[in-house]
Amino acid sequence: MQKLPVMSGQKVIKALSKASFKVVGRRGGHVRLKKKTPIKTHIVIVPIHPEIKRGTLNSILRQAGLTREEFIKLMQQK
Repeated sequence: MQKLPVMSGQKVIKALSKASFKVVGRRGGHVRLKKKTPIKTHIVIVPIHPEIKRGTLNSILRQAGLTREEFIKLMQQK
């Protein structure tokens, strides 16, 4: 299992967008993303910070229904 990198909120949003998440709102320093699947609707709140801590990133991935490996693959896509 790979360690998650420390990354910015903008990079997290970019990676989640590759997984079909759409930006549906913004309030202050946070962006709300949403993805509908036949089983569930995933709503994720991402803080727009220069660095997101690993624990916060783990929570975002849990809410998004993604594994670490899936997220790392999304980050590596162009």
